[in-house]
Amino acid sequence: MNKKTMELNKIEVWDGNYANAQALRQADVDVVSAYPITPSTGTVEGYSAFKANGYIDGEVVIVESEHAAMSGCIGAGAAGGRVATATASQGLALMAETLYQASGMRIPIVLCLVNRALASPLNVNGDHSDMYMVRDSGWIQIDSANPQEAYDMTLSAFRISEHKDVRLPVISNQDGFMTSHTAQNVSPMSDEEAANFVGEYVQVNALLNFDKPITHGVQTEEDWHMEHKAKQHDALMNSVKVVKEVFADLEKRTGRKYNLVEQYKVEDADVVVVALGTTYETAQLVVDNMREEGIKAGVVMPRLFRPFPLDEIADVLKNAKAVVCMDRSAPGGATGALYNEVSGALFNTDARPLLSNVIYGLGGRDMTVNILSDIYRYAQEEVNAGKLNGGIQRWVGVRGPELKYYKVQG
Repeated sequence: MNKKTMELNKIEVWDGNYANAQALRQADVDVVSAYPITPSTGTVEGYSAFKANGYIDGEVVIVESEHAAMSGCIGAGAAGGRVATATASQGLALMAETLYQASGMRIPIVLCLVNRALASPLNVNGDHSDMYMVRDSGWIQIDSANPQEAYDMTLSAFRISEHKDVRLPVISNQDGFMTSHTAQNVSPMSDEEAANFVGEYVQVNALLNFDKPITHGVQTEEDWHMEHKAKQHDALMNSVKVVKEVFADLEKRTGRKYNLVEQYKVEDADVVVVALGTTYETAQLVVDNMREEGIKAGVVMPRLFRPFPLDEIADVLKNAKAVVCMDRSAPGGATGALYNEVSGALFNTDARPLLSNVIYGLGGRDMTVNILSDIYRYAQEEVNAGKLNGGIQRWVGVRGPELKYYKVQG
């Protein structure tokens, strides 16, 4: 079948799921193996529509579970194909076993993860529980705050994943509903430009290459297991260089600049919020409001969540007097993951800001301008009071007077 070419306008109106689907189409994926789950269904649904209408040659394989979906990706990737899928929440939890297989076998796979709360209780709305759950699975993770970024990051994920010095799977994150179902302006590349950016797929150790027989997923015990994992970890940590190169090339082609750590008005900020996803954009509005109140506010978003950009975070936050780490996931008896990462980045530096952890927005609960404003004000009050330590953990937006949590307006 000769696939049709899709004519795109300079400005399209897409939600995050459709942005993912277009990125998969333009990347000329060989196999999408998937099982639908809210709120990621639109990614696979959109891609399947392209298949039905003759815009792609790739195969769409709808399987019986998310575990099978990733298993299908592993099989197709090991055979030498460019592969991708999408999931969220419980689906990712069912996939978890196979995620470690994919990274350990060094198979390039792109997973569009539409972030959603994990049960129980069951909830279909967005938070970062699933992103956090697989942070140590050996996958590179990048994050988006809007549909434009979702499109760019998903396309970039193929370049990063398939690079000869990386050969690791990549998760492209976006907030469930707040990005995945919110339509905004997107400036896509043409099909030809996108194809040139992603590049041709180069097979490495393909199972179907009968001239060079290989195996995947072999067993190792104490004799070689540690060496295998050390090489995998080394490739993951060194992928930072490749991520920078891919972002630089994307900027040349589109004019859109991405960094390992995004920042807004941080250079002279006394109070800095660190957040992921859509909260970063909300916080930029609040930062402007705080500046009018006389509070030197700023906001930071780690674009790269795995490997975590420790040095870059430390450099960005080196002059802050107070840093509030916003974790959109139930901490499970500890401080939040983002707080822990930022703490680790700053620990061996001279920077000693008031470092605090805020748990917010679980199960899709709104993070409002009013709440963020009070978080900035409260942190500034602690700085003004000369406190040596920030409140380690506070929850915002929780109902119930019996709960001794950090209370804010909104």
